[in-house]
Formats: sequence, structure tokens, C-alpha cells
Amino acid sequence: MSRLTLTGFLLARSLEEADRIAELLPEHIRLTREEPGCLRFEVWRSHADPCRFAVSETFRDRAAFDAHQARSADTIWARATKGIPRNYEIREETA
Repeated sequence: MSRLTLTGFLLARSLEEADRIAELLPEHIRLTREEPGCLRFEVWRSHADPCRFAVSETFRDRAAFDAHQARSADTIWARATKGIPRNYEIREETA
């Protein structure tokens, strides 16, 4: 079984957009952490650049990650953040 880890950044294009992301994050984080197979889900807003959010996610396996993507695809979070640049790296490691 391979553990899947995603790390990187969500890059808001304006302070207003960043504030909207920050407003929606608590619920998105709560729902994601409740998903079966979610081992870690953290998002931090940068103090140096408030338009930049660091993202770190770990899922039990690819199937759990894919289920997360499917669940979150039709949410307020997905609609509000559609088109916002993301710079992510995904790694799969044998556990």
C-alpha cells in the first residue's frame, strides 16, 4: 500500500481572494479530516505573504486521496477556489 502526500502552495491573486479562502478553510479542513483515509490535512496562511497558503496533506493511499478529490469537487470550497493557482507536488511512498 502506498501513502500519498501532497505539499505545496495555494496562491491567491488578491488580498480579497485570500481572505475568502481563509474564511472557507475551517470547514474545508474539518470535512477533509473526517474522511476515511485522511491521515493529515494542514493549511497555513503565510504571515510574510497573506496571499500564499502552504498546504500539506497525507492520505492512506491513492484511493483515499481520489475519494477526497471526488467529495470536495462539488463544494462551496471548490467553487470559490476554482481557477486559483496551485503549486503542488504529489508523492506516493510505500508505507
